[in-house]
Amino acid sequence: MNKISRVSVVGAAAASAVLVLSVPAFAHVSVQPEGVAAKGGYAVVNFKVPNERDDAATTKVEVNFPTDHPLASVMPEPIPGWTAKVTKSKLDKPLEMHGEKIDQAVSQVTWTADGSGKDKGIQPGFFQKFPLSIGQLPEDTDELVFKAIQTYDNKEVVRWIEPQAKGQEEPENPAPTLELSAATEDHHGGAAADDKAESGDDKAAAAASSSDSSSDSDTTARALGIAGIVVGAAGVAFGVLAGRRRTNS
Repeated sequence: MNKISRVSVVGAAAASAVLVLSVPAFAHVSVQPEGVAAKGGYAVVNFKVPNERDDAATTKVEVNFPTDHPLASVMPEPIPGWTAKVTKSKLDKPLEMHGEKIDQAVSQVTWTADGSGKDKGIQPGFFQKFPLSIGQLPEDTDELVFKAIQTYDNKEVVRWIEPQAKGQEEPENPAPTLELSAATEDHHGGAAADDKAESGDDKAAAAASSSDSSSDSDTTARALGIAGIVVGAAGVAFGVLAGRRRTNS
């Protein structure tokens, strides 16, 4: 086997290994933020729900929110073909948000496929994202664990409720877990970062413009200075010539 063939075989084997290792992760119900989910701020997150069956469609998804770190503000984004229901529960200990006492928090969000026909719900071989705007995120934890329940149209129910213990193998049905990043100064997460980036870009542009202006001014000043020297030299030469003419005459 020549060198090129060996490289091809090794590359194919590596690609296959990556594919095999990646498939289980894609099959789980998971949650990921759009941008940054910073402690103390607000974020938009997507619950990604794949269909793991070949002969049934997912028609209902329930996401249960953590009770140890309640979230007072949860707003679903409209999804064609689905109806969202937000359920709130009374808190044993009220929360304080923006100077106000909140005695209720979201305990569950349920999406139900509406309509009828063969295209209802999440079909085999497809997945669906369910976006939520959530906040205010807690500052005393590094993650939020949600418990999800996936229901198929053949009445099968899959419970994604097992927490992931650190240092342990991933459970068969892991609960969706949202990792939280460090708090930002204005508690707006990714938006704050974008604003800072834009502000930095504006400052850089202003600095560049100022530099260009200074450069232009320096160039103009130098040109005028050179022109003045040339004119002055010409004046001196003219005066010398005129003096010689008077002397000769």
